[in-house]
Amino acid sequence: MKNKISENRKARFDYNIIDTLEAGIILLGSEVKSLRMGKASIKEAYASAEKGELFLINFNIPTYSMAAKGQSHEPKRLRKLLVHNKEKNKIHGLIKREGYTIVPLSCYFNQKGFVKVLLGLARGKKQVDKRQAIKQRDWNIAKQRLLKS
Repeated sequence: MKNKISENRKARFDYNIIDTLEAGIILLGSEVKSLRMGKASIKEAYASAEKGELFLINFNIPTYSMAAKGQSHEPKRLRKLLVHNKEKNKIHGLIKREGYTIVPLSCYFNQKGFVKVLLGLARGKKQVDKRQAIKQRDWNIAKQRLLKS
């Protein structure tokens, strides 16, 4: 059972998701408490591979209002992602050679209560592809209406 915190629904529209992987994330205590309150935005976030590590950039976790003075965190700080070395090497290779992008799709609590981020290895869609996806979605809705009546 996954407890969703935040989801990037627009990512599946803007990108062709080739593969997904789950990553852990290093957080401070006040960040986890803020996430438990359900306050986070992953919409403008992206992941970057720098110096052999993966980082989540622009993941907005608002400050925790009940944190002690001086114990609060910066809302959009750089956060390190935790993945296995084999996966990390695969991601680095795909980014460097083939021009893939790492897009965070959702953030959630797993069964053990740890915060996880679902990352997607993606390629950007062109405007034509987006129009085709809209046409396909509209057709599926119309088809369901016809079959219903």
